[in-house]
Amino acid sequence: MTSPARAPRRTDRLRKAARKGPGAGLRTALRRPRARAALNDAALWLLMAWPLATVHDVPLLLRVPAAPLLALAAALSRRAPLAAAAVPAALSLAATPELFTSTFCPALVALSFLLGRRAEHVRPSIVAAAVLCAAGLVSALTLPGADLWDWFTLVTTVVFAAVLPWLLGRFRRQQYELQSAGWELAARMEREHRLVAERTRLRERSRIAGDMHDSLGHDLSLIAVRAAGLQVSPGVDEDARASAAELRQAAADATERLHRIIGLLRQDTTGLPQDAPGSTSETVPELVGRTAASGVDIVLHQHGTDVAPETPGALSAPLPPMVDRAVHRVVQEAVTNATKHAPGSRIAVDLRREEDRLSVRVHNSAAAYAPPDAVPPAPESGSGTGLIGLDERVRQLGGTFRARPARDGFEVAARLPLTPGPPSPTSSDALTGTSRSQEELAQARRRVHRGVVNALWIPAAATAALAVLMYGFQIYTSHASVLSRGTYDALRIGAPERVVAPSLPGYQYDEETRPSGVPPDPADSDACRFYRTATFADSPLYRLCFRDGRLSAKDRVTRDRDDR
Repeated sequence: MTSPARAPRRTDRLRKAARKGPGAGLRTALRRPRARAALNDAALWLLMAWPLATVHDVPLLLRVPAAPLLALAAALSRRAPLAAAAVPAALSLAATPELFTSTFCPALVALSFLLGRRAEHVRPSIVAAAVLCAAGLVSALTLPGADLWDWFTLVTTVVFAAVLPWLLGRFRRQQYELQSAGWELAARMEREHRLVAERTRLRERSRIAGDMHDSLGHDLSLIAVRAAGLQVSPGVDEDARASAAELRQAAADATERLHRIIGLLRQDTTGLPQDAPGSTSETVPELVGRTAASGVDIVLHQHGTDVAPETPGALSAPLPPMVDRAVHRVVQEAVTNATKHAPGSRIAVDLRREEDRLSVRVHNSAAAYAPPDAVPPAPESGSGTGLIGLDERVRQLGGTFRARPARDGFEVAARLPLTPGPPSPTSSDALTGTSRSQEELAQARRRVHRGVVNALWIPAAATAALAVLMYGFQIYTSHASVLSRGTYDALRIGAPERVVAPSLPGYQYDEETRPSGVPPDPADSDACRFYRTATFADSPLYRLCFRDGRLSAKDRVTRDRDDR
């Protein structure tokens, strides 16, 4: 029995469901990504399967199994788009060596577009197109009744029904990547603007703290000094001495409170990680040893030990305090970033000391392992404040700093003068040479531009190459279909066809159809062959007719140009 407390709540749920309407559940289901993907795949299958019922240029024996195969291709178009595009290509090749069929061409166009849109790599698609053309060439040379003209039709179909849609899909993919890069750049610029505003506020706080320290601290010190002088001066009674002592103590207390307030104002003014306790006394070899003891694969290389220790350029000679601290911070930050963003990578620390400068380089390889469900971090996914702080620290000492991706990992390098000089000029691209976000956006734009250019010139170039190839083959077949006058005169009526055939050209005037405008064949002949009298001559032609396997007639015929 339902309790009285639960009845109102159930009634409220029923009322809410009634207000939503009968289609609320369907709308909720369609909002799910998997449901939308399944619906899109079903619509794709209907589009590809529609010609199976309306077009009949393919035998029914092939159309019946094609329906489930196209359904499988629609299901594979997301996870394995290359395998999906291979299904209509294989069905078309099974139907005709020319590959072109009105039944399967829509499926080939659609899946080729999705292949370019969804496939990450380009090379497998190019290899698949080359394999398809090679298979068509083999079919044209081996199947009965097929010839190279069928292969030319196949290549034309591949270019316009597969390659061109694939290029359009690649262009759409690159256009989407450009849009994503633009939005990522906008988000990054917003973060940078917030960071700049925070740094401006902290810089102003630090300036106010400095002004207070310089003005009020000096004035309070003078007050304390004068009160102390008044306290010990002769001719002052005890009450005045006591008042002077109280004034001096109050000035001292105010100075102490001022120091504490300034310390609060200056706290975190850089927005950068502070040095760890004791890091100023820790050397780079000690830092590397401590890191290696924690299980990190790290190695230290030192150069410059061949210099005498007492010379300024010796590696074992003490470094200037500011240089020593900067080198320690560079190695510490680089090792921290490597262990955070590339776990399991090998880290190499290289110290090279010359006579007037010290070079430090920290290189880490790519991540050796990652959790199974880990998502690769986006380029420069961190805040970057650590690297920005290192660049500023090195620049203030007159050195140069660089942090950039290497071919097999990431590299942080700095060059510091042993005698600190004037600060190096500030550069907006001090970290990576150029703005990483702008470089990514420029690369995305170049990819889109290259996709547009490829979508135009590749089909045009393929068409031109195919036209040249077909024209060359036409010239070859025209030359190979010429029957010389001497061979024609040597043929004897009644000779067996097996004796006549070896002396005939390899090609006839027209392998597919009977030449138009020629006189009717003799009534007592089974079949007639036509050969050219010259390479580019369409008329007159030599006609050889056969009956019961023997040459029954031969003559020279002229085509009627009015009928052509």
